[in-house]
Amino acid sequence: MAAELEVTYQGTVYPWHCDHMGHMNVMWYVGKFDEATWHLLAGLGITPSYLRDRNRGMVAVDQRISYRQEVRAGDLVVVRSAVLEVRSKVIRFVHRMENAETGEVAAVTVLTGVHLDRETRRSCDLPQEQLARARKALTDYDPGI
Repeated sequence: MAAELEVTYQGTVYPWHCDHMGHMNVMWYVGKFDEATWHLLAGLGITPSYLRDRNRGMVAVDQRISYRQEVRAGDLVVVRSAVLEVRSKVIRFVHRMENAETGEVAAVTVLTGVHLDRETRRSCDLPQEQLARARKALTDYDPGI
């Protein structure tokens, strides 16, 4: 288990992402982390077509965020992600947002996602292929939150 985090999102902070104090508002942190989530899940085989074709979904049941350093309009951000825990129906993962220019950590979030049957609206087991890919991606990274 390596502590490598993979790039799952790159973007820019625009002026409309900022609040009255001049830094990116919390709703945009969550939005950028959400986009990173879909890239991380796709890398595990939980792709948009998989979700559509099998009438499945992934739902967040827990999210914890630690804001570490402000980012402002014009800053470039990168999100790096890793899988922390895998169970038959559950994947827990981390996203670390960094200022791409300075390397400073702007925020860290840990999310717990549950695999869902969209018809019954109940949790269900991940297929063996996706479970195997998620287990192979496990890391010992400590998010510090």
